[in-house]
Amino acid sequence: MDANKTSRPPRLALLPIERRALSSLSSIYAARMLGLFLLLPVLALYTTGLDGATPLKIGLAMGAYGLTQAILQIPFGLLSDRYGRRGVITVGLVLYAIGSVIGGFATGIEGVILARMVQGAGAISGPVSALLADLTRPEVRTRAMAVIGISIGGSFTVSLVAAPPLEAVIGVRGIFWAMAVLALLCLVLLHTTVPTLESAASARPATTDRPRFSAAFTRALVPYYVGVFVLNVMLTAAFVGVPHALVDEIGIPLAQHWKTYLWVFLGSVPLTIPLVLASERSGSPVAVMRLGVVIIGLALAALTITHHGYWGLALTLLVFFAAFNYLEARVPARLSQSAPAELRGAALGIFATAQFLGAFAGGQFAPLLYASHWGLAAVFTGAALLALPWLFAIRPGRA
Repeated sequence: MDANKTSRPPRLALLPIERRALSSLSSIYAARMLGLFLLLPVLALYTTGLDGATPLKIGLAMGAYGLTQAILQIPFGLLSDRYGRRGVITVGLVLYAIGSVIGGFATGIEGVILARMVQGAGAISGPVSALLADLTRPEVRTRAMAVIGISIGGSFTVSLVAAPPLEAVIGVRGIFWAMAVLALLCLVLLHTTVPTLESAASARPATTDRPRFSAAFTRALVPYYVGVFVLNVMLTAAFVGVPHALVDEIGIPLAQHWKTYLWVFLGSVPLTIPLVLASERSGSPVAVMRLGVVIIGLALAALTITHHGYWGLALTLLVFFAAFNYLEARVPARLSQSAPAELRGAALGIFATAQFLGAFAGGQFAPLLYASHWGLAAVFTGAALLALPWLFAIRPGRA
C-alpha cells in the first residue's frame, strides 16, 4: 500500500503566474459569457414585440451570434498564432463591445440581428484558451481548464436567476449596455492583470518553419474535435429534453426551473473534482477519460427512465453534469498539449467551431426525436448512443 502511495505522482501546486493567469482569464471568460447568457431567457420575447419581427428574423436574432462565432473561430485562432494572443483577444472584445452598443441603441429587429452578429464576430474562445495553455504547465492544465468550465457554468446559472428581474428593471436594451460595460472591464483586466510571458510559448515570430494549417487535422487531434462535437450535441439534447420533462412529466412551470438547475450544477462540482484529480495523477489518463464518457452516456440513458419523477431526474442530471464538467475541461486541456505550439490557437479555434456545430446539430436532431412516437425517451437514448463513437475515437495515448 505504501509503495503504491509513493509511486503516485504528487499533486502540483499552481505557480503564482499560473494562478494570476487562471483568475484573470477565467474572469474574462465568465464576464463575457454572463452577458450573452443574460439574453437567452429574455431575448425571444423581447424581439417578438419589435418592429419588423417575423419568426424567421426572431430566430436569426437568437442564432446570429452563434453563426458568426462558428465562422470566425478558426481565423481568430490562426491570427492569434501568428500575431499574438493578446492583440487578437483585444480586437474580439472591442467587437463584442461595439455589438453591445448597437444592441443598446436598436429599436427594430434588424438592429438586434446586426448587434448579435457583431458580438459574435469577437470569436475569442480559442485565443483565450490558447493563452491560458501558454501560461500553464501541461501537468496542471486540466485543472485550469476545469476552472474555466466551472466559471462558464456559474455564469449560466447566474444568468438564469438574474435575467428576469434584471430585464424588469433595465429592459433588454439595458442588458445590452451592461454587456458593453462588461466588455470594457474585460479589456482593462486583459491589459493590467493577465501575465505576459516573454518566451516562444507566447511570442512566436513568423518563420519559414511554421507548420501548415493541415497539421491541425492529424490523427492525434481529430478525436478531440469529434469529442467536443459529441459533448455539445449531448448537452443541447439534454436541454431540449429536460425542460419538457420538468413541465410535462413533473408539472414544474418554466419560471421555476432555475432552482433545479442551480442546485444540480452546484452539487455536480464536488463530483467533478475526483475525475479532474484522477486525470492529473493517474498513470493511465486514457482510462479516466473513457470513464467520463461512459458516465455521461449512462446518465443520458438513465434519463429515459428517471425523467418521470423529480428526484430521479435531478439526481441523474447531477451525475450528467459531473461528467460533463470534467470532459469539458479534459478535452481542451489534452488538445492544447497535443497540438504544435505554433498551431495551438488554430487547433483551439477548430475546437470552438466544433463546439458551436455540435450545439447546432443537437438543436436540430433533438426536436425531431422528441416529435417522434417515443418522445423524450428517443431524445435521451439518441444522445446516449453518441457515447459509442466517441469511445471508439479515444484510443490509447489520445486522452
